[in-house]
Amino acid sequence: MKHVVLGLLALLLAAPYTLPAANLTLTAPLDYQVVQRGRKNCGKITISGNLTGAEGKHIVLEERIIANGKAGKWQKLPAHLNGTTFEAGMELPAGGWYRLQVRAVRHRKVLAEATIEHVGVGEVFVVAGQSNSANHGQEKQVTRTGEVVAFDGERWQLANDPQPGASGNGGSFLPPFGDAIARRFGVPVGFMACGIGATSVREWLPKGTKFPNPPTLTGRVRQLPSGEWESNGEAFAMLVARMKQMGPRGFRAVLWHQGESDANQRDPTRTLPGNLYRAYLEQLIRESRRAIGWEAPWFVAQVSYHVPGDEASPDIRAAQASLWKDGIALAGPDSDALKGDLRENGGQGVHFSGPGLREHAARWVEKVAPWLEQQLLNGSN
Repeated sequence: MKHVVLGLLALLLAAPYTLPAANLTLTAPLDYQVVQRGRKNCGKITISGNLTGAEGKHIVLEERIIANGKAGKWQKLPAHLNGTTFEAGMELPAGGWYRLQVRAVRHRKVLAEATIEHVGVGEVFVVAGQSNSANHGQEKQVTRTGEVVAFDGERWQLANDPQPGASGNGGSFLPPFGDAIARRFGVPVGFMACGIGATSVREWLPKGTKFPNPPTLTGRVRQLPSGEWESNGEAFAMLVARMKQMGPRGFRAVLWHQGESDANQRDPTRTLPGNLYRAYLEQLIRESRRAIGWEAPWFVAQVSYHVPGDEASPDIRAAQASLWKDGIALAGPDSDALKGDLRENGGQGVHFSGPGLREHAARWVEKVAPWLEQQLLNGSN
């Protein structure tokens, strides 16, 4: 028995000892993430992750970018391991898709490697309002360039309808709008879609904001003992939280398309007078800017169309236009002008048909692209 034990011990001592394999995972950037480009036509990418199974000293993290099939040189990543986690930043010129590779090296030996297949630096937009800013169009749209993506708060994906983060399960103007911007400016485009169907501007106000008459739908407002009404702030909190996820100056502009649920309601007591619409939308813009800590540009569309015969509210349209004239917002498209077969159900509906969604996108391009060209010319962000 003694000889058997000694024999087993000798075998164990002779067997080679292997360290557990190192494992490198990246938590940022995310696949298909687009970072807003800044003044130098560059964007800062945060690279973070975890390295396990590579304990010890002399570990170096390196990165390289592969663009258009050409691999750059491996560069040292200015990150220090804090236990098993690390974080660093790097600048990339506007463009994409880039392929990012990160590796852990010790004494020129590669211990582990990780790759993010699609990273971009380009233009990011927040899109908010009611159904025609969301996924309520008659025909789902898809990105033709493959360079238009959407962020739902947790992950990025190609911006094929329906857009994550917005209400509805139909079509939107975002894929054709994003494709047009991507083609024109040669950069990928990202969206944060936040639209909520059938919402009044009153429902988007910060929590506790009071108003005299309720919107047609009252799920996001409540009546006070005084008879006044107030917003519960849920839509505002969601919008601000989504904006903050992008960081300071982390998106180019907000595209606001809303007004139908404040104009010409069947119950006239639910209609919002133009002067109050102007006051509430100005409050929403200013307080959202204050909450995120920077003066994010807002484009405000002219929106009040319902159905044939109820095609515009001059009161609401004038309120929307007054925000442009006073420099509080930028002029968005006049979508009330889109009628006939550009609307669903043979022109009888409030939402857009497939051709209507594409025309709506083109109208947004007409407003946003020249402004964006000027921003780039001035080196602004």
